[in-house]
Amino acid sequence: MADTARLRPVLADLAVGDVVGTRTVELDRSRLVRYAGASGDFNPIHWDESFATAVGLPGVIAHGMLTMGSVVGVVSDWAGDPGAVVAYQTRFTKPVPVPVAGSATVEVSATIGAVDADAGTVRVDLTVTHEDVKVLGRAQATVRL
Repeated sequence: MADTARLRPVLADLAVGDVVGTRTVELDRSRLVRYAGASGDFNPIHWDESFATAVGLPGVIAHGMLTMGSVVGVVSDWAGDPGAVVAYQTRFTKPVPVPVAGSATVEVSATIGAVDADAGTVRVDLTVTHEDVKVLGRAQATVRL
């Protein structure tokens, strides 16, 4: 039987600027409803179009934590172990409007931002955009290899 286990990245093979993954994440209204149920976040800006526009939003928007959690998968997949991601942080910079029909597309690119050979870690910087606008700023994951 062939070994199909995913190989983990090797710290010595990595350099600042290396792109380690890209991903497209689709967020639709049904995903917002499922996330609201799982998280307990029933804020009407995530499901009520008239409420969202009344408070100045472009329409219903995705939960920030849903967006954050959905995009870090590119890092854990690259690392070969979700437990290798030992820290993750971001700033929410712009909302992701989710249309009534179809979905909002979020593009993710993961790049090595720093290598710490002594600690055995790398910092992976995520660029996260919707319609060419950054929706997460300073999105960084620390991965222990």
